[in-house]
Amino acid sequence: MTMTPPLRKFVLAVHLTSSVGWIGAVVAYLALAVATRTSQDAQMVRAAFLALELITRFVLVPLALASLLTGIVQSLGTPWGLFRHYWVLISLLLTIIATLVLLTRLEPISFLAGIAAEADSADLLALEADLLHPVGGLLVLLVIQVLNVYKPRGLTPYGWRKQQERRKQHEQRTVLQP
Repeated sequence: MTMTPPLRKFVLAVHLTSSVGWIGAVVAYLALAVATRTSQDAQMVRAAFLALELITRFVLVPLALASLLTGIVQSLGTPWGLFRHYWVLISLLLTIIATLVLLTRLEPISFLAGIAAEADSADLLALEADLLHPVGGLLVLLVIQVLNVYKPRGLTPYGWRKQQERRKQHEQRTVLQP
């Protein structure tokens, strides 16, 4: 299935917006997580934990899912294909892993936000948000972005077979034409 140029451009625009938005939301999340570890203001820490939950549920998860879905649609509707090139396959796998890790973090983030909402000021300053997941997630998203910009060469075995089939079809058509 090949998309029409206007549809392809629309899907690409949505994909780029959601992917870059996901990176920006992770940066915002990281800033709030750092605030939970460095601030001595209990109300700031409480607000940061509550914001972490909101950003995760209503920004990060929707952007991750939109990025994954539009990436799949984009690859299926263009000559790049989903399984033809290693860079597409690696990008897909990394996006799936990043999305799954994000989804597994929903409950712990909500748990900490619930504690922060109820805790007194002294207990709030003892809470710290996880930095490993947002830093790791940001690095993974940046790797995906680099792969998608540079598109390193390399066909998968499936992609190589498809390329050979297309060449044979093209040669047959060329030979049959007067």
